[in-house]
Amino acid sequence: MTALNATHDPKLRSWVASANEAGTDFPIQNLPFGRFRTAGSSEAFRIGVAIGDQVLDLRATGLIDTDDMNVLMDAGTKERQALRAAISAGLAEGSDKQAAWSKALLPQAKAEMTVPCRIGDYTDFYTGIHHATTIGKLFRPDQPLMPNYKWVPIGYHGRASSIGVSGQVFKRPQGQTKAPDAAEPSFGPSKRLDYELELGFFIGRGNAQGEPIAIADAEEHLFGVTLLNDWSARDLQAWEYQPLGPFLSKNFASTLSPWLVTMEALAPFRSKFERPAGDPQPLPYLDSASNREGGALDITLEVLLQTAKMRAEGVAPVRLTRGNTTEAAYWTAAQLVAHHTVNGCNLQPGDMLGSGTLSGPKPDEAGSLIELTLGGKQPITLPNGEKRTFLEDGDTLVIRGYCERAGAVRIGLGEVSGTVV
Repeated sequence: MTALNATHDPKLRSWVASANEAGTDFPIQNLPFGRFRTAGSSEAFRIGVAIGDQVLDLRATGLIDTDDMNVLMDAGTKERQALRAAISAGLAEGSDKQAAWSKALLPQAKAEMTVPCRIGDYTDFYTGIHHATTIGKLFRPDQPLMPNYKWVPIGYHGRASSIGVSGQVFKRPQGQTKAPDAAEPSFGPSKRLDYELELGFFIGRGNAQGEPIAIADAEEHLFGVTLLNDWSARDLQAWEYQPLGPFLSKNFASTLSPWLVTMEALAPFRSKFERPAGDPQPLPYLDSASNREGGALDITLEVLLQTAKMRAEGVAPVRLTRGNTTEAAYWTAAQLVAHHTVNGCNLQPGDMLGSGTLSGPKPDEAGSLIELTLGGKQPITLPNGEKRTFLEDGDTLVIRGYCERAGAVRIGLGEVSGTVV
């Protein structure tokens, strides 16, 4: 787990003026990675670092000699920390790199972003206990949580090919559904399309097949975090998920924010991992002193919605919910890595682990519409009078995330947006 160092100094300022503005997602203490190119061009995507409202072409600085983000993610912890320190020093106020590096900046408004790296494999976990409990009550009132939930991190293998970057526009999925009173299923577009508020944890250095990653070493294999919307067709899912879990209800689209916020940047925002009194403690392979002391991430997450009508009238997205990961997640990222590999599974640079829907204990902290509307029984009314139970065509869903804590500079995860048509 990364210790605080000079790159986290709250007094540190950048010669990029916008990085010093209050409320920016990307101060010099953040320095997230992404892949970009000049909008409208056909040039290859390059590795960039967000700083204020600019993106720094990292190869143009001379600090790296590759445009392959997965190669960069495969570096060891010391190499990653050294690179972060060099970027921070070069962007710091008074740096002798200013004249040269200023030529390597591109306004983010003029950049086209893509997914942060090549995603070889994607595993979606189910770490949000409040989400799992609420969903369980809708389908299994007598047993909301399955007997294994508090003992083992539940997950399934998702589809990497349909993961897109913020701004993704996708068609409403079609598939089989079956009404409770119907004799047989029918085919057609999903009528219960939903979002899922998640984080995506990205693997840096992998492990050899047959060699599990111990939980004490798991953080060494985590590169960074993105915002993730793992869209869900609830009606398709209800019919298909037994006995093997979601399939067509989940593989049509998942949307990521373009920036990988590194584990090093998140060092000031770690929290204790504590189980509620009376809950079983993790088995030894899922437990360590460092995980108990600081395995949890303190990230505030917000969900906003903009309908087609709002967009046409120039009305900004309205917030539906706001919550915090420390209250939502029942398992830490390190535990997900340890569990994923305990059977010998080999993870690779660029693999993504989804957190599962992160909902807080209160109704206004829900991470999905199925929770907010209690399965569609209680529609929500938007400020302009429109009502929603599930997403309609033209709706744009926005997720934002940020970290704030006394004694540390606020850093953001940017935002991820997607639109269904």
